[in-house]
Amino acid sequence: MKIYYDFHIHSCLSPCGDNDMTPNNIVNMALLSGLSAIAITDHNTCRNCVAAEKVAAAAGLTFLSGMELCTVEEAHVVCLFPSAAAALAFEETVAKTLPPLPNRPDIFGEQLICDEEDNVVEHYAPLLATATDISVDNVVELVKQFGGAAFPAHIDRPSFSITAALGTLPPLGFAVTEATHKADPAALCEQYTEAHGKPMLLNSDAHYLEHIRVAGAWLDLPDNTPETILAALRGDIPCEWAR
Repeated sequence: MKIYYDFHIHSCLSPCGDNDMTPNNIVNMALLSGLSAIAITDHNTCRNCVAAEKVAAAAGLTFLSGMELCTVEEAHVVCLFPSAAAALAFEETVAKTLPPLPNRPDIFGEQLICDEEDNVVEHYAPLLATATDISVDNVVELVKQFGGAAFPAHIDRPSFSITAALGTLPPLGFAVTEATHKADPAALCEQYTEAHGKPMLLNSDAHYLEHIRVAGAWLDLPDNTPETILAALRGDIPCEWAR
């Protein structure tokens, strides 16, 4: 079955995310956009996935809890998990590697945690817009320990990507890659041989509701469940894909 996806969406918990990016607004915009599976991937945290998982389940939308991890090399890697509980367990490991810095909302933006009715229940105090001490070399195996899958974020961008940080896309065990929807996958596969022959996800990296992808890119999988999607993203099962 064709699964129309957007697996890289920021909520209002990301300091750079708009305050309108609440769990209900994201889920409803995804439905209006014709998507059948989404993930929320805030910077170095998964705490809005708890509410979003409940909202998505009530709406009949497949949901993966995630994080956009910033490695010690300042490369962004999207990490996805089968449940909010698994994601939060991963976050416990990540939180220990973040520098103990407070957020400055006047500089970086607010970091809002919501409940399933979009009420703000916490202004998250530690700064999320920073790098962890986790190396990109270790991400794939670390994420697998929590039942998840990981892929390099927006490899076509000149900043905060593995390609920008390292100058290339080395063989780090990623089964899929990600580019922005404006990218040319064929050109990227020619430029980075490690991307050749692998699915290339075309996610939105949305920080505003209007930037969530309209249904277009798809994966062809046996069913639309988090477990099957993650198996495909790990390379455990084959999948067809199209932009």
